[in-house]
Amino acid sequence: MGLGVSIFLIAVGLILALAVHHSTTGFDINTIGWILTIVGILGLVLSMIFWSSWAGPGYFSRRRTTYVDEGPPAAY
Repeated sequence: MGLGVSIFLIAVGLILALAVHHSTTGFDINTIGWILTIVGILGLVLSMIFWSSWAGPGYFSRRRTTYVDEGPPAAY
């Protein structure tokens, strides 16, 4: 789950939990909203924890070096 999906789940969950006032039989819309919110927050936290490991360990800290051969040393 990426950042976009997590934010979407949080937004939909909070809308269902806080803004919808409709009673149904069989399931509670507010409870489903809170569940979606919690799942979205967990996905967001996990995405942020594993953000740096997507490119591999040390990918951004490695420096790329280039070797330039300037030829033989100058004669004196």
